[in-house]
Amino acid sequence: MRNAKYWIERLNLLPHPEGGYYREVYRSGDTIGHPEHSRERNLATSIYFLLEGENISHFHELSSDELWYYHDGKGANIYVFDKGQYQSYELSKDPKGQLQVLLPAHSEFAAEVIGQDGYVLMGCVVTPGFDFEDFRLLKKKEMLEKYPGHSELIERFCME
Repeated sequence: MRNAKYWIERLNLLPHPEGGYYREVYRSGDTIGHPEHSRERNLATSIYFLLEGENISHFHELSSDELWYYHDGKGANIYVFDKGQYQSYELSKDPKGQLQVLLPAHSEFAAEVIGQDGYVLMGCVVTPGFDFEDFRLLKKKEMLEKYPGHSELIERFCME
């Protein structure tokens, strides 16, 4: 039976700084300028990303668009603040879920396994491509100041 351990071993996934496990599987050889950085970025990158049990993806921000694709498992709840507006998504094969979710550049987002048990295996494509220089884990204090009406969510999904 497939479970988180099966996918972690089969795909050689490693711990991710924001939570969960990942492995980069594609990085475009072509590059493009990024409007916010002096150094060019690859056109696109793609990773496998897995969350299991109570393991979460903490609130973070990228300076590029990111698409998440459902692959296997229970699915994920994704919590997003974009341009000051809050939205949640279910990434799953369930009829009420979506098989892919767009997380726009500079949106602030976090995720967890639906029901906080089992696992979810996803694919994530970033364009222009991912660079850790463009990745920022968000601080609890900053998020609470911006979104005081969402303190319970922020307390759960911010590291400090």
